[in-house]
Amino acid sequence: MAKKYAIVVAGGSGQRMGGDMPKQFMSLNQTPILVHTLRKFLQIKDLEVILVLPEFYFSHWEDIKSVYFTIENKIHVVAGGASRFQSVKNGLNRVIETEDCYVAIHDAVRPFISTEKISVAFDTAYEKGNAILAVPSKDSIRMKKGEASEALPRETIFLVQTPQIFLAKVLQKAYMQTESSDFTDDASVVEADGNSIFMVEGSYDNIKITTPEDLALAQILIEKYK
Repeated sequence: MAKKYAIVVAGGSGQRMGGDMPKQFMSLNQTPILVHTLRKFLQIKDLEVILVLPEFYFSHWEDIKSVYFTIENKIHVVAGGASRFQSVKNGLNRVIETEDCYVAIHDAVRPFISTEKISVAFDTAYEKGNAILAVPSKDSIRMKKGEASEALPRETIFLVQTPQIFLAKVLQKAYMQTESSDFTDDASVVEADGNSIFMVEGSYDNIKITTPEDLALAQILIEKYK
């Protein structure tokens, strides 16, 4: 059986959300957003979670862990870096690689990921080497060209989500590259190292909570999933 890890990236400061507390610690239905997210991955059999946090909030995490998790929960905590790229790289250093080892990388502030989507993504990664969740764009898309713009065919445009799952040795090799502003997610890092990327169907509910408007939508979605 393949070894499975999930690196849950919670290294952000939450500046776009406002307030004193990073968004991953904000409450959703009286429970921290981060807890909702971790619970989904802990339901996946034989999976270990690597939680990447700002080191300043380690003590806050210990308080959360004592309330919401047990000693049986496999959650390893590592310090985040100065960027998401560096945070993921730090998380990868905690992965004990075997020949048949896969790593899922997920945003801590996507609490509405379903265990079904996680499992389907892992199955696709086993078959093809990687898998990322994505949904078709609902909107018309235009690309800026100088002062004008150009329409793009909407049927070819997908909005990328997490988790993104890769064979560990491929992911670790890709993260040996020099960090670039072109690396907008993990798939772009792996792709830059010469690999094709395969998509599986995500969910429009799998939102990333980064602004007060997102949090308001999340309050609606949490009622849907009660």
